[in-house]
Amino acid sequence: GVFSHTLSGRSPRVGVAIGESVLDMQALLAEGLIDHCACAAVFAEATLNAFMAQPRAQWLAVRAALTQLLARDGADPALRESAELRRRCLVPRAEVAMHLPAAIGDYTDFYSSREHATNVGVMFRGKDNALQPNWLHLPVGYHGRASSVVVSGTPVVRPKGQLQLDKADASKGTEHAPCRLLDFELEMGFFVGGPANRLGAPLEMHEAEDRIFGFVLCNDWSAR
Repeated sequence: GVFSHTLSGRSPRVGVAIGESVLDMQALLAEGLIDHCACAAVFAEATLNAFMAQPRAQWLAVRAALTQLLARDGADPALRESAELRRRCLVPRAEVAMHLPAAIGDYTDFYSSREHATNVGVMFRGKDNALQPNWLHLPVGYHGRASSVVVSGTPVVRPKGQLQLDKADASKGTEHAPCRLLDFELEMGFFVGGPANRLGAPLEMHEAEDRIFGFVLCNDWSAR
C-alpha cells in the first residue's frame, strides 16, 4: 500500500505491512537493499502505478527479494543483523496514515452478484421479472466515477438529486435534496496491472492471472 508517517517526516510512499510494522520501500531503495531488482527505481514514486505497470515477473521478483530480507532463514541478513537499519526502514504500523495505493484514472463496476442483481430487479421490475434472462450470459460492467474512490475513513457526503415531492402525484413537482435511500454494498475490487494493451486489443481470460495485481475490499454507496 501507500502510507505516510508524520513523526519521521515520511511523505506518501510505498510500504509493505509486516507484523506490527510497515516496511518503507523508499528507504530500502535508499539503503541499496533492493538494487538487484530490475524495477527498484519505481519505489521512489508516491504511488504503486509504476510498479503495477511492470510485468508479473517483476512483481514476483520483488516479493522474493523481500522474503529473503524478512524471513527468519532468508538469504539476505542485512535487516536482521542491523538494529539501525531496521530503525530506518521500519515504522510502527499504528502510527502511519494510509493513502490510496494508486492514482486511479478509471474503473469498471461489474454487476456480478446474482443475489444483488435479483434484489435490485425486484425493486425495479417486480419479483416475477427480477432477473433478466441475458444476465446469466452477458457480463455486465459499467464505468464509475474514479474521483469518488477514496481511502477508508474518508467522510462520505450523502449525494443529492431530484426527488419527486409526492410519489402519488407528480404534479406537485420535485426538489433537489439529499437522497432518501442509500444502498450499501460490500464488494471486492481488483487492480489490473502489467504493460498496457493496445487500444482495440482486449486481454484474454487466460491472461488474467498475469494481470491482477491485487485485491481490496470496497464499500460501494449508491443513491436510490
